[in-house]
Amino acid sequence: MNALLLYPQSPDTFWSFKHALKFISKKALHPPLGLLTVASMLPGTWQKKLVDENVEPLLDKHLRWADYVFISAMDIQRKSVVRLLARCQAAGVKVVAGGPLFTTSHQEFDGVDHFVLGEAEITLPPFLRDLEAGQAKALYTTDRFPELAETPVPMWSLLKLRRYASMSVQYSRGCPYHCEFCDITTLFGRKVRTKDTSRIIAELDSLHAAGWRGSLFIVDDNFIGNKVKLKKQVLPAMTEWMARHRNPFVFSTEASIDLSDDEELMTMMVRAGFDGVFVGIESPNEDSLAECSKLQNRNRDLVACVKKIQRFGMEVRGGFIVGFDNDTPSVFEKQIELIQKSRIITAMVGLLNAPKGSQLYQRIVAEGRLLMEASGDNTDFSTNLEPKMGLEALSQGYHHVISGIYSPRPYHARVRNYLREYRPQVKSKRHFHIRYVSLHRGYAWAFFKSLVLLGVKDGARVQYWKLFFWSLFRRPRLFPMAITFSIYGFHFRKVFMAR
Repeated sequence: MNALLLYPQSPDTFWSFKHALKFISKKALHPPLGLLTVASMLPGTWQKKLVDENVEPLLDKHLRWADYVFISAMDIQRKSVVRLLARCQAAGVKVVAGGPLFTTSHQEFDGVDHFVLGEAEITLPPFLRDLEAGQAKALYTTDRFPELAETPVPMWSLLKLRRYASMSVQYSRGCPYHCEFCDITTLFGRKVRTKDTSRIIAELDSLHAAGWRGSLFIVDDNFIGNKVKLKKQVLPAMTEWMARHRNPFVFSTEASIDLSDDEELMTMMVRAGFDGVFVGIESPNEDSLAECSKLQNRNRDLVACVKKIQRFGMEVRGGFIVGFDNDTPSVFEKQIELIQKSRIITAMVGLLNAPKGSQLYQRIVAEGRLLMEASGDNTDFSTNLEPKMGLEALSQGYHHVISGIYSPRPYHARVRNYLREYRPQVKSKRHFHIRYVSLHRGYAWAFFKSLVLLGVKDGARVQYWKLFFWSLFRRPRLFPMAITFSIYGFHFRKVFMAR
């Protein structure tokens, strides 16, 4: 049996880093981890190929070779999915579909022979048994959530590693919180399920053996959902493994803001090799946080919490939302102030959207305020619900926020202030500047590209050179960081100016 694992192309978005990746000659930020894991679940006797449209095109010869196409996708890839399903139909190849998009919306797609929904540890084995018996059904689904003890190591051998800027692994699924606008608990539940420590070490071993060195993103929706296990088992094992292998990886992940309450945990994360964490901050408006059940963010000095995480040596990337029912026109200026004061360089500010499967979606449908299905990209200047403040006021306010944080002057001022304050309390074995210079030996070319594209051709060149010389003379050890953030700013401006 020939199995083609197909990952659809994603549009140019905030998180694609498409314009930044060109500086380092990479095609995509992360590989399709779900499909690589599914590949390891398929029979060992099958022949397998991966086509990730984000790094290479799907060719007719791929479809001629395949007996089955296994496709997985997220909401943001919907248009690409429709196009690929049409190609598979035209080629007469059978399609097996799964992943978040199909799990919540499989009724909306034609051209799929078998839907294998939910988590593959439960639904894939019966499909494979029925397929072998010649009795495969059209739909396999479950309302159960599996333990992760038997989840296999992803099949890294299918990847062209050099085309990616970062690899990814998964430690846990599920989140203890239940934010109204989020569909994670629908997909993965509120119980935090974790892999055994030995399994995580095995995945690090496998990536190391495959030749990967550099950035490694732990894709959990909330890495700190089980703090006890992290402290007693996982982080000590990761720290020991990193020391034994001479620190080949730099870790980043996602966590809730209460990470800032646990100094021991932050210390252990940095010593294990973490240098970045994405945090859902959402809003400075307490009423809006209450509205969306973001209880862990309430009654906090959010700027102080962010700066505390930064002081321990982890860059905070933040998620922000405008358009809550309790938002007033004053929220836009408050969002700008929060982002500038917290020194969050990578600040994803989006309009409130209601993804299918979220509590918010159910409420908006019941209130008759649903305008369309969500695009999956909450930075594309669209919302799928009718906002209480009105679409025009929300749109104008959103544009004001984007201009207030990503125009060259405020953006570079935020970078400069972050670098000025960057003095981690916990020293990791691998300093930040070593990450950018030693780990990515080929990235010196990105510096020379920045001199031309950002220093000569870009409209923000004045701010680029101000940051360039300020960092070179004031914080020379962080100079690679300054150049990297300048490149990030170029990408963010390209994304938002194109909308």
